[in-house]
Amino acid sequence: MSSSKPLLSVEGLSAAWEKEPVLRSVSFEVGTGELVVLLGPNGSGKTTLLRCLAGLEPLTAGRVRLAGRDLAGVPPHRRGIALMFQDPALFPHRTVFENIAYAPLLQRRPRSEIDQEVGQLVTLLHLDGLEDRSPETLSGGERQKVALARTLAARPRVVLLDEPFASIDVEGKAELRAEFRHALRTSQTSAVHVTHDREEGFFLGDRVGLLFDGALETWGTPSAVFESPRTVRAARFLGYNVLSGPDGPVAVLPAELALDPSPSAPRLWTVVAAGTVGREALVILRGPADERVEWRSAEPFEPPPMGSPVALTWSRSRPLAP
Repeated sequence: MSSSKPLLSVEGLSAAWEKEPVLRSVSFEVGTGELVVLLGPNGSGKTTLLRCLAGLEPLTAGRVRLAGRDLAGVPPHRRGIALMFQDPALFPHRTVFENIAYAPLLQRRPRSEIDQEVGQLVTLLHLDGLEDRSPETLSGGERQKVALARTLAARPRVVLLDEPFASIDVEGKAELRAEFRHALRTSQTSAVHVTHDREEGFFLGDRVGLLFDGALETWGTPSAVFESPRTVRAARFLGYNVLSGPDGPVAVLPAELALDPSPSAPRLWTVVAAGTVGREALVILRGPADERVEWRSAEPFEPPPMGSPVALTWSRSRPLAP
């Protein structure tokens, strides 16, 4: 978990692509052994931010500090920061063992030390028995675990993770997330993980930020960020319905809505779809201005007929800035 003094400090970081702003004064901190997640839709600047931290893209403003050291002008290979992409990019003609040992060999560590460290990482990431296999014989999840082991073997101060589970099937994704988190925790390696997957972000992060159009809108613990959306776009990204309250827009979770099939209600919504998602009942409605709303319930229900009008009430709402 984080210490009182941050390991990585990002201060007012801005970047542009062909003079078009991509990142706008982004600031956050990462503590030693802390895993932070930046959530945002595609095109929000997540990958560019990681590339800036790694020294692969220039900054137009701001600074990045690692353990108090300003990284301006420090080349990528001397930063102590490792970037891991969606594609594990393993060396195809090297075995699993040789892939993991690559950085320690370049660093000219003693062979006994390399063997010990690779063995520990193989055990930590449950890769036992795969040491002599070639990458092409591995599953997608196994390749990602080898890529993480190879990254950790280089002993970076900070690991940057660019949606490493994007191409993994649903069944393997949950287990892989847990293994990544355990490996980072055990090695006490700080990490910055970016993703558009809300569930992934809230599961992994000690702290979470929401990145929209290159600006960091919200930063805090996962529960605080989820429970207190500040703007309409944050609420929609987090899965809330945005409805009109007496003093402006409000965010309401689908499970906090109630359906009232009364045709005399002042504002009616039209049922456009109804069914079940796993154990949940789901009804999708359209409002007078064509706005879309979801209602969910864990209780059995008799779905309203398609096209029928209903009114909505809610037990809790959160005020939003426009």
